[in-house]
Amino acid sequence: MSTTTVQEIRAAADALVAAFAEGRLDDYFGAFAPDATFVFHTTPRRLGSTAEYRALWRRWVEEDGFRVLGCVSSAPLVQPFGDTAVFSHDVETRVATHAGEETVHERETIVFARSEDGAWLAVHEHLSPRTTA
Repeated sequence: MSTTTVQEIRAAADALVAAFAEGRLDDYFGAFAPDATFVFHTTPRRLGSTAEYRALWRRWVEEDGFRVLGCVSSAPLVQPFGDTAVFSHDVETRVATHAGEETVHERETIVFARSEDGAWLAVHEHLSPRTTA
């Protein structure tokens, strides 16, 4: 396993998480391949593209007043497999809606693939709930 590869993947994951935490949506969604898929425990089905996820995000904002107030990543693990890699971590996200503020504890797995230009793009994201104990 190349140290450089792990550092590149970690940098791509850190940039994605920072964009999410800071509400930089163009940067956040730009970290995903257009055909990326998403599995969230809060949605009834898999999302089949970044555009579909972005449309759902817009709906959350319009209907619920959704916004991310902050996100902390911990316990990161990078597992490179050639031109793909699995990044997993624990996330603690503060969100606000019309109902108020909430802190959500989740585990997240992001699969990255090296693009033709050498950049690492997220091609799949999976979120599951995490107990705080």
